[in-house]
Amino acid sequence: MKIIVGSQNPIKIKAVKNVVRKIWKEAEVLGMKADSRVKEQPTSSEEAIKGAINRAKFCLKETDAEIALGLEAYVCDSEFGMFLSGWVVALDRKGKMGMGNGGSLLLPEKIAQEIKKGKELGPVMDEFIGDHNTKQKQGTVGVLTGNLINRTESFEKSITYSLTKFISPRYYS
Repeated sequence: MKIIVGSQNPIKIKAVKNVVRKIWKEAEVLGMKADSRVKEQPTSSEEAIKGAINRAKFCLKETDAEIALGLEAYVCDSEFGMFLSGWVVALDRKGKMGMGNGGSLLLPEKIAQEIKKGKELGPVMDEFIGDHNTKQKQGTVGVLTGNLINRTESFEKSITYSLTKFISPRYYS
């Protein structure tokens, strides 16, 4: 079985591998560049879901994979502050689609203010902590949780949720 991840980010690929190997031990998991066709920094659940779907559809179109996964993080501003979250979409060649979201965390106001100016979270975090390429390391979630939950782990729950239709199909018929 071949599974394609609509990303070349090693953190996202590792997270998919970690989950998929628990379900299909022999599955091959590869990443590829796939455009989300949404804003660089999505700002709603709906936009993130569309981006994840677009990534997964592109991967199926361009490869011979049985299942493709699109992962899309987003921020959402509310009266309580700005939250970081993400969606994962799993799609197969028959059109079966699963979706999963693993939770949200409140962003510091300094970071939220920069995002409100139109900046993307990754570079803002890099500047905030004085590092580079944070999103391919511990991610914002790792920084803010003191690495109690790293970016790989935060994706794993969403990936698992997105695969429920494939893991337990009898409940979705």
